[in-house]
Amino acid sequence: MRPSLDDLITSDPDVLGGRRVFRGTRVPVEVLFENLADGLSLEDVLDAYRTLDRDDVIRVLELASTRLAVPLKA
Repeated sequence: MRPSLDDLITSDPDVLGGRRVFRGTRVPVEVLFENLADGLSLEDVLDAYRTLDRDDVIRVLELASTRLAVPLKA
């Protein structure tokens, strides 16, 4: 079974004030999106944040894409 967002992302008030981070790291999830938006490649992000797991990052991107593709309910 492939991990869900809840499996990949954690939030703890004692870690970065409760910001959502990749499991097992102190890397906030928004760092991924900000860096990609700034033009960095996925490999650049992974090189800069060595604690990130490539498969986890790709899965988060897949899940985020799927969630954003679903129409909002009126």
